[in-house]
Amino acid sequence: MAMNVHKTPISDAWILEPKVFEDDRGFFLESYSERTFAEIGITQRFVQDNHSCSKRGVLRGLHYQVEKGQGKLVRVVTGEVLDVFLDLRRSSPTFGRWHLAKLSDQNRLMAWVPVGCAHGFYVLSDFAHVLYKSTEFYYPELERTILWNDPDLHIHWGTDSPLLSAKDQRGTRFRDAEVFA
Repeated sequence: MAMNVHKTPISDAWILEPKVFEDDRGFFLESYSERTFAEIGITQRFVQDNHSCSKRGVLRGLHYQVEKGQGKLVRVVTGEVLDVFLDLRRSSPTFGRWHLAKLSDQNRLMAWVPVGCAHGFYVLSDFAHVLYKSTEFYYPELERTILWNDPDLHIHWGTDSPLLSAKDQRGTRFRDAEVFA
């Protein structure tokens, strides 16, 4: 298999480690293969690719989409981020739990965030380019945000004063969020 799979404490969410072929010219890795991902158990169809560039101290999230939930395959091609996903699936054994992973251009790890999880990241490097594939199109009217610093969640972002969008500043507390069945 062209990828090592690391389980997380969140049901059906994984950290993926692609095999890297490196020599004095540089490196090559397979970031997505339908066949490889099907072997892992990720059979959803990706319909949209997104590219985000953010400077140090920016926190984006925790975002999710109701009615038309999105699974996301997240990777960092330049820089380093703390990537966080939060289980919003009421029927999941890990409902309300979160996981944090460092993703960077150096470790080349990827996060698989399944439908029903909120997702966000905090930029640790001068800037970071984050790419993610999504299993559903983006519908702004269906997007929701969980408050990044919700005191009930105790997420360890490593900052008390991130740079936030107005939308992320107005996030909803987890206990008041629209969740998945």
